[in-house]
Amino acid sequence: FAMVKDPSDVASIEGEIWGAVRRLQTELVSQEQLDNVRSSLKYGFLSSLSTPDEVCSNLARVVALTGDLLAVNDIYATLDQVTPAHVMAAANLYLHEDSSTVAVLHAADQPLPEVTAGAQAPVLMPVPEDPNVAFQIWFQVGTQNDPLFKEGLASLTAQLISEGGTASRAYDEILAELFPMAGNYWVSVDKEMTVVRGEVHRDRVLEFYELFSDALLNPGFRAEDFERLRQDSINGIEKSLRYSSDEELGKAVLYDSIFQGTRYAGLNAGSVDSLKAITLEDVRAFWEANYTKDNMVIGLGGAYPDSLLARMQADFQRLPAGKPEQVSAPDLLTHGGRQVLIAKKPGPSTAISFGFPIDVHRGEREFYALWLASSWLGEHRNQVGRLFQKIREVRGMNYGNYSYIEAFPNGGSRQMPPTGVGRKSQIFEVWVRPVPEENAIFALRAALHEVDLLAKNGLTREQFEFHRNFLKKYSLQFATTTGERLGYAMDDRFYGLEESHLARCRRMMDSLTYEEVQAVIKKYVQADNLYIALVTEHAEAMRDALVSDAPTPLDYGDLEKSQAVLDEDKQIEKYPLKIAAERVGIVPVDELFVKSIRGRW
Repeated sequence: FAMVKDPSDVASIEGEIWGAVRRLQTELVSQEQLDNVRSSLKYGFLSSLSTPDEVCSNLARVVALTGDLLAVNDIYATLDQVTPAHVMAAANLYLHEDSSTVAVLHAADQPLPEVTAGAQAPVLMPVPEDPNVAFQIWFQVGTQNDPLFKEGLASLTAQLISEGGTASRAYDEILAELFPMAGNYWVSVDKEMTVVRGEVHRDRVLEFYELFSDALLNPGFRAEDFERLRQDSINGIEKSLRYSSDEELGKAVLYDSIFQGTRYAGLNAGSVDSLKAITLEDVRAFWEANYTKDNMVIGLGGAYPDSLLARMQADFQRLPAGKPEQVSAPDLLTHGGRQVLIAKKPGPSTAISFGFPIDVHRGEREFYALWLASSWLGEHRNQVGRLFQKIREVRGMNYGNYSYIEAFPNGGSRQMPPTGVGRKSQIFEVWVRPVPEENAIFALRAALHEVDLLAKNGLTREQFEFHRNFLKKYSLQFATTTGERLGYAMDDRFYGLEESHLARCRRMMDSLTYEEVQAVIKKYVQADNLYIALVTEHAEAMRDALVSDAPTPLDYGDLEKSQAVLDEDKQIEKYPLKIAAERVGIVPVDELFVKSIRGRW
């Protein structure tokens, strides 16, 4: 029973009551607390027997149920035997939300207000038979909102929420509470989206929600967490990105080259100098300005109880109000010809990425036509791609070669496209996984040659039909869990799609025509004006070879190749690079992502 002053607080107060119940179900009461309750019950009963009326009213129920006045002694003797474990067992046996009735009494002329959090409706995906419950809270803020010279602030703020303590719990305490329920929450930060996600078995959803909501609503912003996570971010740039991931390094250099001078430039994590400039006060101010109830969308999926949504909406009303100013999409920068940036780094192999900006988005018919063409060229980590066949299968040069029309971060650690990376500006990108340095220019030529052939000739009708059927079935694997489907539904909200992207991409594979795909290839695909990023040790020699445009034959050693492959090699090794010396830059790896200024290195 509760008396609530403000009707808008009803859902939140109910949540507090259920929180108390959940603590009884999951935490043993202390022996001292149990003894105090026993004592209070005993002396409260004895004190209520001071008049004949009180004696009658207090004993009537006992007599009615047992027929024996002395049963009162049995009641209190039994209470003396109750242990904290008995209390927990009883709470788990009897106190269940799905078997409860909640009544709310209010004045007829003062109905309960509809509880909402944020300016947008929630994204809901109820699946009663799912064993899990998936949470996603999307804040419409990203690294493009980082202040100049403090890039990385959005990512660091999110890390402190997902990997730091709250106002009432240290981070190690949170991990200890999450462990027995096998629950977890984490965050992803991209250029325009910050998504806090969580997942737990439905039997533990209410106790998990306490931790999940506490992290978002009451972040601790503790100094020790701040220092730890900031140093982790710096180490991630200086040690991991620069020296353990040539592939991700090359892609980061490519994106920075394409979006130089815009808010998309730079790592999501920031730069070494900008991270060092960020203070704990900066983090608090960024959270207050951007983690607002008007700047968020709640997502909920799986077997969640009906009352959970209302509680979430009421709880998240406690976030600050306000809608930060939205940042416009970056201008698409185009330069005539091919522009190269080489990251000079010790190592036996060379990582290659190249691409150019495109103005096409999910939901548009052209997007799905271009997706088909790009997928035919090189679906991520899939052997059906043309680049994969020509560079890896036929010539055995590397592990894989792929093509994209949307951001695909951390491609080496995932199979299917990620969610939470919605962007207003995208690039057409080809990723050639590392090859031996002596074969790098041949591999680059081979990839450019295939893109060029696609641009000039398009697909055959047979290739179009085959790949359209492939994608219609392959896309069924994009989101196999409720949490993954919820992520796509949140992305649909970002792109303003009424029909889900997953449903639309399958439907479009039925309705696209061969002529449409050919027209889109002609409109968007090209190999003449693009940016190239290379990560290699002998950068100067690589630059000279690129500029000279001399043939780069591939040596197979003792391996035998068919005459058809050798004839094709003769074309590839002489494929014109057309790269001017002034369009090739070299940067030592230790100088990458040091400065905080967005733009050229």
